[in-house]
Amino acid sequence: MTTYQGACFCGSVEVEVSGAPAAMGYCHCSSCRAWSAAPVTAFSLWNPADVRIVSGAGNVGAFTKNPSSERLYCTRCGGHLMTRHPGLGLTDVYPAILKGLAFAPGVHVNYAETVLPMRDGLPKLKDFPSEFGGSGETMTE
Repeated sequence: MTTYQGACFCGSVEVEVSGAPAAMGYCHCSSCRAWSAAPVTAFSLWNPADVRIVSGAGNVGAFTKNPSSERLYCTRCGGHLMTRHPGLGLTDVYPAILKGLAFAPGVHVNYAETVLPMRDGLPKLKDFPSEFGGSGETMTE
C-alpha cells in the first residue's frame, strides 16, 4: 500500500495518508476560496481511516463554519492540513502538502461560483455530484 507523508508550513504537524484517494479535483466555492485565500482550491479526498496525524497533534486547531466541513490547521504557523467532511464520510487532505502524490484532478466542483474559469477539458459540475447531495449538473467551459 502506498503511503504519502505531509506537513504543515512550519513542519510542526506531520500527517500521513495510505492507499489511493477516492477522488481529486478542484473546488471553486466561496468558502474554500476564502479559507485558502486563493481563486480555486485543489482537493484529494480520502477514507478517514487512511488519514492520520503522525506528530504534532497538540498543534492542530480546528474551525467549523458549517457542519459539513471541519477545517484543520497548524496553530503555530496557520498552515492548512485537511478538511473533514463527516456527511460525505471523506477527508480532504490538501494535495500540496503530500510529498510525492501525483495530483491527477478528475473534476471541478461548485463551478457555478468560479472566479477563475479553467479550460482543461475536465467536467465542470455546477455544485456537487448527485451521489454527494448535489445536482450533478455539468456546465460548459
